Amino acid sequence: MRGAIQIATLRGIPIRVHYSFLLVLPFMAWLFGLAMAGGIGAERLRGHPLVWGTGLAVALFLSVLVHELAHSVYALRKGGQVSDITLLMIGGVSRITRMPEGARHEALMALAGPATSLVLGVLLRVGSVPLAAAGAEELAFATAFLGRLNVFLGLFNLLPAFPMDGGRVVRALLTGWLGRVRATQAAALLGKGFALLFGLVGLFGLPGLWPGGNPFLLLIAVFVFMGAAGESREVLLQTLLSGLRVRELMTPRTSAVGAEDSLEEVDTRLRAERRRALPVVEEGRVVGLVTQEAVLRVPAPRRGQTRAREVALPVPELTPETQAWDALREMGQRQLPQLPVVQDGLLVGTLTQEDLVRGIQRRELEGNQRNGPWGVGPRESHT
Repeated sequence: MRGAIQIATLRGIPIRVHYSFLLVLPFMAWLFGLAMAGGIGAERLRGHPLVWGTGLAVALFLSVLVHELAHSVYALRKGGQVSDITLLMIGGVSRITRMPEGARHEALMALAGPATSLVLGVLLRVGSVPLAAAGAEELAFATAFLGRLNVFLGLFNLLPAFPMDGGRVVRALLTGWLGRVRATQAAALLGKGFALLFGLVGLFGLPGLWPGGNPFLLLIAVFVFMGAAGESREVLLQTLLSGLRVRELMTPRTSAVGAEDSLEEVDTRLRAERRRALPVVEEGRVVGLVTQEAVLRVPAPRRGQTRAREVALPVPELTPETQAWDALREMGQRQLPQLPVVQDGLLVGTLTQEDLVRGIQRRELEGNQRNGPWGVGPRESHT
């Protein structure tokens, strides 16, 4: 994900923090500091409220990390694959690149996160009792407050709508009846409905219960709507590319540049061949990809002295038998316009974004002729 930096690795899973998390952290620290001062009493609170608030904000995001790890660990144990976990300004995202087989495991994986948050919330609430008895008033309040936040996190994620975990449970329950695409669309529609509700409450409030003009609730509404739309789009693309191999879509080009070629030469080739990127080869093997953007970042006077290997991006090597969906996912995660295709150590072609778009369009046309606008039968299942 763009704008995220890796801070750790747990169970082989990269843990990343998005810059939006750093933006919201001071606001959360201020908000939680006010809660501490109000709950304890500003005159009795030992330590600055902002210090307590910062500690609570960090602890909350650690709780979110535990929540996401529960999803990821379950997925790994059931044969899934996890790309990374990213902490955002309003929560976290586990990018599970291969789901566990079967709707049951998908539902249990989705429930693992909220269940972990609820258990953690109860444990923190219980743990605050002996702290209060020992006279650690501030620590007891902070522990109980964090417990309530975890309970809210668990319950909120059980809402039956994408992108919340409850929406994934709904999809798993509907998949056997509707097929994965239509089940996803149904859960996404619920998600958009909840987003609209959150937006209306955020703007106008609920008389006697919730004041209007709540920017945080409006932010959640936007996040939920975009997440629901994105999930629906991703599953549709995955279905359209299902069964397609790279060999069916790739462009059989063997055009490449040498690792010692200057960026002037690379730029000339890119322009002449109207390409956005070219594979970089050294001693016959692909060692990376040089993009038009990488060339243009180097000042023109220096391009004659800069070699292609110095700006080449490391890339995974696709084979002709690689699944097209896996290739699209790799391309999207790495933000690359194309990837090299290699067989027996030799470059046999390239797969570009345009190649994938053509494949998707072809599947859509074929699907329209067979089954209507979504290209899948009413009971098709991909679990």
